[in-house]
Amino acid sequence: MKVIVCGAGQVGWQIARHLSTEKNDVTVVDNNAALIRRITESLDVSGIAGFASHPHILDRAGARDCDMIVAATHSDEVNMVTCQVAHSVFSVPRKIARLRAQSYLDTMYSDIYRRDHLPIDVVISPEKEVAEAALRRLRMPSAFDTESFVDGQAQLLGITLAEDCAVINTPLRQLSELFSTLRAVVVGVRRAGKLFVPLPDDQLYVGDQTYVFAAKEDVNRTLEIFGKPQKKAERVVIVGAGNVGLDIARQLESGERRVRCKIIERDRARAETAADALERTIVLNGDGLDAGIMAEANIATADAMLAVTDDDKVNLLACARAKASGCPLVIALINDPSMTSLMAPLGIDAFINPRATTVSSILRHIRHGRVRAVYSIGDAEAEVIEAQVMSASSITGKFVRDIAWPEGSIVGAVRKGEVLHLPRGDTRIDEGDVLVIFALTAEVPKVEQLLQVSMDFF
Repeated sequence: MKVIVCGAGQVGWQIARHLSTEKNDVTVVDNNAALIRRITESLDVSGIAGFASHPHILDRAGARDCDMIVAATHSDEVNMVTCQVAHSVFSVPRKIARLRAQSYLDTMYSDIYRRDHLPIDVVISPEKEVAEAALRRLRMPSAFDTESFVDGQAQLLGITLAEDCAVINTPLRQLSELFSTLRAVVVGVRRAGKLFVPLPDDQLYVGDQTYVFAAKEDVNRTLEIFGKPQKKAERVVIVGAGNVGLDIARQLESGERRVRCKIIERDRARAETAADALERTIVLNGDGLDAGIMAEANIATADAMLAVTDDDKVNLLACARAKASGCPLVIALINDPSMTSLMAPLGIDAFINPRATTVSSILRHIRHGRVRAVYSIGDAEAEVIEAQVMSASSITGKFVRDIAWPEGSIVGAVRKGEVLHLPRGDTRIDEGDVLVIFALTAEVPKVEQLLQVSMDFF
């Protein structure tokens, strides 16, 4: 597939990196020549220095015969005009735009994106994606990562194992014997910084970061067995009143459960804007690293704190201070994945990677065939793919044990009709079944080939 990525910043970089590793023909456009030099030297992509919205630049990038354009520059307006030019001049079949301004995202004005107006097929808002990820963490405070699949029937849980975990030093094959009615399966383990798909004889150890698929009804029991009983967050402190913090506060205010929320914002103008936009949330103007302002926010009695400023170091240190003050759950927004190694020493419970959430969102619209959803794990270490089995697939009519799954992949759930099943060796895969597959990034192309996901079904 030929793709043009406009913008060589963090979002564009991650998209280009992911697409290029899957052997797509990727060209990156950015008006910063230094960024273009850096990305072409680091990734297997072509680069064009210039304004993405200029027709002659898109022409040089190969827009006349490209399959898709992803407009992810720092300017909403440039992204919108780029999609318009791609449609009107080059008839690019699929156009994805990254938009940040709340006004552009308001459903009241969504009619603007019709093909006869401003032809954008998919609008991606990284800030909204990050806010949604943060809210998922709050709803599942015992897990460091979580995502739902098959229309909410199955949940992926990221659980860090402590000494009170009941399954420590137990071979995975014995879990089904010990907990015969538990519908949960371990699909991934990160140990000593390396993520792998465990075998049935593998054991779990203290400190392992495990990824578990569980049926919705068994999520709470799964968390208890893995030593992470569920607690609801009723008092929340947010550090940072930017787009992400504001969106989180708005959704907490409008939620069914009443959550008492406070926001700490260092910039006075931004704090005043947040105070005007919110109804019940208390906005404090001050530094999230200041012990006095933390005390004013009653961090010691808060159930959770989210640090979502645009500075990773501030987020990490604010979480460390909150944890030291007695806050049981702290979540940090971290743009640089290399900083996640500081989580354990600082006592941080969970992190949100904006690039990973944005990539996951965009991948849902890039995949071919019957793929229904894609979720990126960690720093693009693995993917969870939800796909419907087609009649022509090589796996149709076979039992799970007879299918040559790539070594770094595992089936986490199978839905037949409306019924969710945990996969076993004698589970038969039929046409129309929905599979949820955990696969290391290197194995994703093999999994897609197994599912016969190709341009023929695009």
